[in-house]
Amino acid sequence: MSTISTGKVLLSLSSSWASVGSVVFDWNDTHIYNPEWPPHAKFHNAQTMSMAAALGAATLATLWGRRGPLTSERLQVAATTASLYWLTQLSAVAYPGTALFDHPRTRKDQAAAGGQAVEGGQAVEDAPPKVRGPQTVIAGLGLALNALGYGLERRRLARAGR
Repeated sequence: MSTISTGKVLLSLSSSWASVGSVVFDWNDTHIYNPEWPPHAKFHNAQTMSMAAALGAATLATLWGRRGPLTSERLQVAATTASLYWLTQLSAVAYPGTALFDHPRTRKDQAAAGGQAVEGGQAVEDAPPKVRGPQTVIAGLGLALNALGYGLERRRLARAGR
């Protein structure tokens, strides 16, 4: 039976949140059901949700699978797979034309405002934030949990001689 430890639990929580959270926050009218998104954009959104689920499953299998006691090599793999979703989420802002979120608006509202976004009947700046937003906070917390979990588990394994 696998040892339950704080480090493994922290890595499991972070990877599970990435797996579930990506679907919770994207399976709605702003993303996968957004009529303004072309089918290929929805394809990539679906790909991201599937990748989060796959990375989460890989992390959990590596941490808790029945392959004997956890080794430092398997811990490194688990910490890497647990961190990849968060790292790619943070890196996405570096691509042209991306933003952390869209202002609530429709094309009809934009056309009425001469191309500007409209929120609550008022024209707003059309450029949503690129660096600060809930995604960067959540990704930062996920990575911090992974770093803490990895450090605690690495120390536990070193004491056990693995």
